[in-house]
Amino acid sequence: MTIESLIILLLVGLVAGWLAGLIWKGSGFGLLWNLIFGVAGSFLGGWLFSVLGIHIGGRWIGPIIAAVVGALIILAIVNLIRKNR
Repeated sequence: MTIESLIILLLVGLVAGWLAGLIWKGSGFGLLWNLIFGVAGSFLGGWLFSVLGIHIGGRWIGPIIAAVVGALIILAIVNLIRKNR
């Protein structure tokens, strides 16, 4: 992985975290945690989409969609863990 692709992955993750925070209202994690979940979600979403063979076109739109899906999955898991405490 090159430095350029890592920076793009981080930027996509930040956008995805922000979008996931808008979609997942009421979770109470705050902007910083949503951005962190977005970066982690970009790794998860990219891996999950590649394993499932899902390819969405576009240089930016496809990775952002995958990262948002990954961030939403992480937000759901963290929310479940938080509720069970």
